[in-house]
Amino acid sequence: MIRNVLSIAGSDPSGGAGIQADLKTFAARGVYGMAVLTALTAQNTRGVTGVHRVPPDFVTEQIRAVFADVRVDAVKVGMIADAAIAQAVADALEAYPGVPIVLDPVMVAKGGARLLASDAVLVLTSQLLPLASVITPNLPEAAALLGEPEATSREMMAEQALKLLALGPPAVLVKGGHLGSGESPDVLATCDGLTWLEAERVATANTHGTGCTLSSAIAAELAKGRDLPTAVETAKRYLAGAVAAAGALSVGGGHGPVHHFHDLWNQQGISI
Repeated sequence: MIRNVLSIAGSDPSGGAGIQADLKTFAARGVYGMAVLTALTAQNTRGVTGVHRVPPDFVTEQIRAVFADVRVDAVKVGMIADAAIAQAVADALEAYPGVPIVLDPVMVAKGGARLLASDAVLVLTSQLLPLASVITPNLPEAAALLGEPEATSREMMAEQALKLLALGPPAVLVKGGHLGSGESPDVLATCDGLTWLEAERVATANTHGTGCTLSSAIAAELAKGRDLPTAVETAKRYLAGAVAAAGALSVGGGHGPVHHFHDLWNQQGISI
């Protein structure tokens, strides 16, 4: 049976991040993707120039429409833009317990533009985090959620992962891509302790949408019934391949997208 996964996130018209990256990831991972829009952005590989928020009531209506008709096997939550939308998403999802939720707290775009209003952080931490099966912040996001300086070491990463775990989610994946080293380690914190997932850093500027892609891949694997550690490890391997193959794409002049369909195109003999 093909699983159904819902993304609740913002749109990226250049196709590398947001809803567009989520749907590509779902397709690449063999699940059926659905999308609820929280915001429209004007952006490309060089940055974000505008954000148009969807009214919270309409975000709620979209979510309810999907759940009223379609079996939802997992949910990925990305950009929520402001406090009212965050509350609307939390209230709507609270009505559907038991569905795995991957929360990627999108706060700042790759080019530096802020994608989450400051008043939304409290709602996110108090209302959405406890509903999530796992949250997947990068180092700046983890620091912002806790009101602390950004981690610059594995020790700080581990400390912040445990502090986020104490806010209510059963699992926290802190991504170490911003560490200034030749490696890109992630740390998964659960009630069973800490698990480090190692990866070498790929020398590339094509990192647009990496967070969206990883969280969506985790949601896809959870929808298939994988346990969380397996889902995270599988998703991380998929992302590593997508980043490694990203140089085959020629998209924009800034932070280019990863190659979501690298495996599929290889199988079909499409040159990458």
